[in-house]
Amino acid sequence: MNFQRGHRHEDPEINLIPMIDVLLVILIFLMITTTYSKYAGLEINLPTADAQQAQDQPNEINVIVSDQGNVMVNRSAIGARDVGSISLALKRAAAGGNTAKDPVVIISADAKTSHQSVVDVMQAAQQAGLSHISFATQSATR
Repeated sequence: MNFQRGHRHEDPEINLIPMIDVLLVILIFLMITTTYSKYAGLEINLPTADAQQAQDQPNEINVIVSDQGNVMVNRSAIGARDVGSISLALKRAAAGGNTAKDPVVIISADAKTSHQSVVDVMQAAQQAGLSHISFATQSATR
C-alpha cells in the first residue's frame, strides 16, 4: 500500500557536470606543474685521429693552462691571469726565439680548465702578433 500520496520516487541520476569540472581542474593543474625539458646544448661526438706525432719545431712557445686557470709560458709561471700579462709573456718568449719563422703557440690545457682561460690565451696570442696556434692532445688509449 502506498500511504504517501503525491510523492513519487524519482530515479537516481548521476550529475556529470561537477565531475567534469573537477577533472578539468586536475588537468589544468597537471599541465601547469609539468616541467618541459629543453636541452640548451648539442650532443656531439668529437672525432679521433690516429696521426703520428709531429716532429718538434725549433721555434715553439709552449703554454700550459692548469685546471685552476694558472698559465705557464715555456715552463715559467705567470703571476697574473689577465690577457695583458699573458700577451707580454708571449712577446718575450717570441723575441727569445730569434728565428726567421713565426713561432707556433702550443696550448696544453687541462681537461677541466674553464673555456674562458683557453680563450684568454688565444686572445693574448693574437695581441702578441702570434697567428699560429695549436692545441696539444693526448692519444686515445684502446
